Amino acid sequence: MIRKNGNGDSFYQPRVRGEDSFEEAPMYVAVMTYMGYGIVILFGYFRDFLRAVGLEKCHQAQEREEQKDFVPLYQDFENFYKRNLYMRVRDNWNRPICSLPGPVFDVMERVSDDYNWTFRLTGKTIENVINMGSYNYLGFAENNVDFLKTVAEETRQYGVGVCSTRQELGNLSIHEKLERLVAEFLGVESAMAFGMGFATNSMNIPALVGKGCLILSDELNHTSLILGARLSGATIRVFKHNNMQSLEKLLKEAICSGQPRTHRGWKKILIMVEGIYSMEGSLVRLPEILALKKKYKAYLYLDEAHSIGAVGPTGRGVTEHFGVDPNEVDVLMGTFTKSFGATGGYIAGKKELVDYLRSHSHSAVYATAMSPPVVEQIIRAIKCIMGVDGTTEGQRRVRQLSENTRYLRSRLKEMGFIIYGNQDSPVVPLLLYLPGKVGAFSRAMLKRKIGVVVVGFPATPIAEARARFCVSAAHTREMLDKVINYNTQHLTDLSYLLWYSFVFFLNC
Repeated sequence: MIRKNGNGDSFYQPRVRGEDSFEEAPMYVAVMTYMGYGIVILFGYFRDFLRAVGLEKCHQAQEREEQKDFVPLYQDFENFYKRNLYMRVRDNWNRPICSLPGPVFDVMERVSDDYNWTFRLTGKTIENVINMGSYNYLGFAENNVDFLKTVAEETRQYGVGVCSTRQELGNLSIHEKLERLVAEFLGVESAMAFGMGFATNSMNIPALVGKGCLILSDELNHTSLILGARLSGATIRVFKHNNMQSLEKLLKEAICSGQPRTHRGWKKILIMVEGIYSMEGSLVRLPEILALKKKYKAYLYLDEAHSIGAVGPTGRGVTEHFGVDPNEVDVLMGTFTKSFGATGGYIAGKKELVDYLRSHSHSAVYATAMSPPVVEQIIRAIKCIMGVDGTTEGQRRVRQLSENTRYLRSRLKEMGFIIYGNQDSPVVPLLLYLPGKVGAFSRAMLKRKIGVVVVGFPATPIAEARARFCVSAAHTREMLDKVINYNTQHLTDLSYLLWYSFVFFLNC
């Protein structure tokens, strides 16, 4: 089947989805991982005992003595994981960057004298570090004077801030221009922009569903979706990631049994999924979910934070990737913080939906309007992708991102690494498993001037710690080859698993 794209001026053929890869770890790696966490817990309890009796200095925050009769603000045990594991690898996060975070950036060097409880800057800078950690998928986080001329002009005309909500004095013509352009880009009736991507989910979901409604949420949904669902007051049920049998089972139960106790029918049933899952790199099974949505008369909320601009022949997200009419999705959500190199998010769909949210969404009514320069940055990025700026630069970047993604994934697989996700996903998780390898991998890569994001529990399952590479159209083949050639293949050997685990446990 051949369909028109969202702009209506060209055609594309739906691509084969491809299966998501979730290869299991070898048995010895799994055993070593659980043994590692077990030893960490034992050492943690022992060190907590030493702190309690005064034999070891206690660095963490404590209640003041004069407030001992008050109810404590927090429990020491709740910070057990943070004290005894996170602090040992804390130097791998929150690194201060002192340059534009494009394909390369500069990092301010810092050291710790108290085992990562505090840091001090050395005054030195690590220059030209390859950026494999940011969501700059199309490379629009750039400092090109020619490209940014319109942004500078809008700054001179409107200033850098609005200082008011859209419903009061903050509704500028440039905001309405952006919303019309987003709707045209997506191929839907209407769209609304918000100043914060996280709030786009957390503040709009409560406006769409409430008590008496049912939310069916993928188990790997982002925190913003989870928070929005909880704030709504609706009943939440979770289905297994991308598992259509699990989703259909919940839909059948919802239709047959209705609400708890009363067994009345649900007011609404809302299925919440993401286009690309940011920790797994997997793509949503959109055609199958749409089939279930229609079969059981439910609504679909699609979060395209990581997929809009990053997948699809012309960068229009997973609806284009699968050849699906975007109007079949009830609520299209996305952010401008990734592919567009800006901030904020959008909700798009039917005009009735958007008009309703303009007066019922807390984010629309109470939040300050988007900064005009940021709005213009989004407009220039979308125009570039659509080609209405008179160039083919946008489509070149979309193609380059796809080529870079497939190249990095294929090379890592050839080298024997376990990576998760779909072949078309620019999010490439590389499994590390052991807690000791998380810090060792990040530090080793930084020494080679490669910046990566490492992720562990609670952001991932406890036995699936990983490094997450984010591919960009701005990456050159030479940059990717350097990342691949400086791989830490030796970390997958059993002897090195033992060595890094031993060092990690004794790094006190």
